[in-house]
Amino acid sequence: MGLMTRLHGAGVLIGAVFFAFSLTPSLLPRPFLIQGLISGLSFSAGYGLGAGLGWLWSYLQLRLPRPEVTRWVMRVGAAGCLVLVGSFLWRASRWQASLREVMGLESASTVPPVLVVPVAALVFLLLLGLAKCFRWVFGLVASWLARHVPRRISQLTALGVALLLFWGIIDGLLVRMVLRVADRSFQHLDALIEDDLSLPERPEQTGSTVSLIGWEDLGRQGRRFVVGGPSGEDLTTFFGKPTPAPLRVYVGLNSADSPEARAQLALQELVRAGGFERSVLVLVTPTGTGWVDPGSQDTVEYLHRGDIASVAAQYSYLNSPLALLTDAAYGAEMARVMFATIYGHWRTLPKAGRPRLFLSGLSLGSLNSDLSFTLYDIIDDPFSGALWSGPPFRHETWTHATARRDAGSPAWLPRFRNGNVMRFMNHHQAPPQGGAWGSFRIIFLQYASDPIVFFSPQSAWRQPDWMLHPRGPDVSPELRWFPVVTMLQTAADMMVGTSPSGFGHEYAPADYLEAWRALSEPAGWTEAELARLRDRLQAPGKKIEEIEKNVEDTH
Repeated sequence: MGLMTRLHGAGVLIGAVFFAFSLTPSLLPRPFLIQGLISGLSFSAGYGLGAGLGWLWSYLQLRLPRPEVTRWVMRVGAAGCLVLVGSFLWRASRWQASLREVMGLESASTVPPVLVVPVAALVFLLLLGLAKCFRWVFGLVASWLARHVPRRISQLTALGVALLLFWGIIDGLLVRMVLRVADRSFQHLDALIEDDLSLPERPEQTGSTVSLIGWEDLGRQGRRFVVGGPSGEDLTTFFGKPTPAPLRVYVGLNSADSPEARAQLALQELVRAGGFERSVLVLVTPTGTGWVDPGSQDTVEYLHRGDIASVAAQYSYLNSPLALLTDAAYGAEMARVMFATIYGHWRTLPKAGRPRLFLSGLSLGSLNSDLSFTLYDIIDDPFSGALWSGPPFRHETWTHATARRDAGSPAWLPRFRNGNVMRFMNHHQAPPQGGAWGSFRIIFLQYASDPIVFFSPQSAWRQPDWMLHPRGPDVSPELRWFPVVTMLQTAADMMVGTSPSGFGHEYAPADYLEAWRALSEPAGWTEAELARLRDRLQAPGKKIEEIEKNVEDTH
């Protein structure tokens, strides 16, 4: 009771409204613990807004209403908030069920929504304690300054000092410590060698006994990459005639000491293995942990009947969401050096005999792949194109094209300059037929329900365009925009959200199939063969399942 009497009245009311809004659906389904965290943050944000407005009112020395008027307004507001929170709690389970229905998921055993309240309360109390510390520092500095300068100047200065101090502690100490711990944890995980992975036997494989790159130095994701995917036997069985095995070259963080050395090692290994003698070469930029999506990689290797080589280099141990929220250009240096090295060698080869060169990347890999070159690097000798899937909200080319999309096209499936160079697709629509589809092509594969694509800090104060009607078919029709709350919801979806294949950030092989077909136009495919390939990619054999199991938990 003592705590309640000390809480700011307007803050509690606005916080309750934000709490209720947080129970509405967002892009992905969420368990009650995550819901409790979001609700606690939302209540805290609303409380802080109300308390801040009260402080500003007092600071400006504005006239206060009569006490009896204030009490009447607070009672009416409290009653209204109780009704609002109660009705939203009652509907919360149905909202989550509707979101699962959109994604074709079975109804989960739900925890009573009321249990969200204690989790949210705990989050709020922790943040309130932090705010009390902030206020103590602010008061201490303001009191000292008030002896020397006017009251308002002392308070403004004290606020700035407190903000700098707390930001320095949070960003300079806590965030760095968390990143250091996370980096070491992912580093230890990266060093593990699973029992189901054995040293490559074919001499052209990276990590073999004659390879320039050691098996142990490839890292966990690199080892999975080089031994995964379809083998020559798999392709021969599928096509009914002798088919070469695809080439996969990978360089781990431990393979060399610098980005330049790793890129040169990748080039030397690619030359040794005969990668430039294939008809197609794909420069893959991995996700944060070094993971390469098998849905994309296996698909393009089947489409080009094994006559393809791919090369990738690891640049981090951290997963993509963590890297995205801490460094906008994480891994960009490695991507730039890799592109300059591989592309630099490729352009020296005779045009008639060199492979077609494509770039590829998912998530953070897509962002860094975009940062790996400029128009001036390639304008006199462009490569064939790029497939960028799940482009993060910080992706410069994606942001530019989406903001300047052709009139009438939605933000979740834009049309840019009539599709002459750049096209967008999702699981419901292949790249639209626009103008002439030139020799240099870019395809963005994105789902409307992908929070990594559509998260935006600006959604804290304005409704994002992807929420306008008509909406993407995989977005709940009951999703609504609320100030601050929507931003917190999509941030949580981005960090811890999960979804079935074909929704959210889980891109399905069937959609990669359509994207790679449009981008690279492989020859000789019939509709019957494509149907068989779709079945094959959706139900891979035991070998592939064993090698690539559980990869999605670390990217």
